[in-house]
Amino acid sequence: MLYRECGNFKDTYAKDMAIFPIPFDRWGLGVMLFLAFVVIPLTANNYWISSIMIPFYCFSLAALGLNFLTGYAGQVSIGHAAFMAVGAYGSLNLYTRFQLPLLLSIPGGGIIAAAVGTIFGIPSLRIKGFYLAVSTLAAQFIIEWLLTHWKWVSGGVFGTIEVPDLYVFGWLLDTPVKKYYLVLCIMVLLVVFGKNLVRGQLGRNWMAIRDMDVAAEIIGVSLFRYKLIAFAISAFYAGIAGAMVTMAYYGAANIEEFNLVLSFHLLGMIIIGGMGTVLGSFFGAGFMVLLPIFINQTLLVFLERVPSDLRANSEAIVFGGLIVFFLIVEPYGMARLWRTIKDKMRLWPFPY
Repeated sequence: MLYRECGNFKDTYAKDMAIFPIPFDRWGLGVMLFLAFVVIPLTANNYWISSIMIPFYCFSLAALGLNFLTGYAGQVSIGHAAFMAVGAYGSLNLYTRFQLPLLLSIPGGGIIAAAVGTIFGIPSLRIKGFYLAVSTLAAQFIIEWLLTHWKWVSGGVFGTIEVPDLYVFGWLLDTPVKKYYLVLCIMVLLVVFGKNLVRGQLGRNWMAIRDMDVAAEIIGVSLFRYKLIAFAISAFYAGIAGAMVTMAYYGAANIEEFNLVLSFHLLGMIIIGGMGTVLGSFFGAGFMVLLPIFINQTLLVFLERVPSDLRANSEAIVFGGLIVFFLIVEPYGMARLWRTIKDKMRLWPFPY
């Protein structure tokens, strides 16, 4: 009986436009923030913080950027990992070569990725659907080739740039917990910004383009402007995610970490989590981070009965099967399931 709109009076415009109008949602958000900022750093071990939570936050941010482009604006992209690579190398070069502070290098890498994403988003003004997906696939290969052969940026073919010591206002980030707080704070700020972004005029224009671009152009929505903005913001989020996952998780920038497989994984995250929703990005990223652990632990029980070739490809099999399952059964992903549960909670225990 706690999850109710009855009695929740809105007597100001601010209350009417609140992100979480129901008090129970605000309490739930407060609990999650308390868990993220207090409970997890105090109770989780270094493995869970550095190998589970940090990549979860980073890939959630990358999936959110892809969701802006594909879920909200309707522009298919299968080269998103390349923009993460641009952000990773850009931020590291700004931090090491140009000696910029860390808190400026990370958004700097995002800005560089946004500029590159805008360039590769220009074909979306003429093509869409499958043909746009192929053009973004070309972006993946072009960026990979440039980064592996441009020695000034990456150190040469398959060059790896080691991440130096990270300092924030003179404070050395030498433990997983300190890096965890850095990633968490940046992620929270960008998620709040992105949530307000899609609730405003920009988000409504994106959804109009996604639903019917011809009708959107007739009513005055500039396809040229808003499609390029979608590519820029999406690449910006991917660039920051790539910078953070490189500095806080990988420990080195290597183009092999941002290959085509990661692009498909990011696309699978928003399909499983839910396209066109902010929460779906977190559902999909959490699912993809925890899925390999669950599969490996399950296969350990049946280690002698499962063939070796099946064990080696089990993650890909389950991942592909889940994508097909959600596309057929629930195209809007896990976020839609969560929304259905909340709608039931509003009516429970009454059937009407």
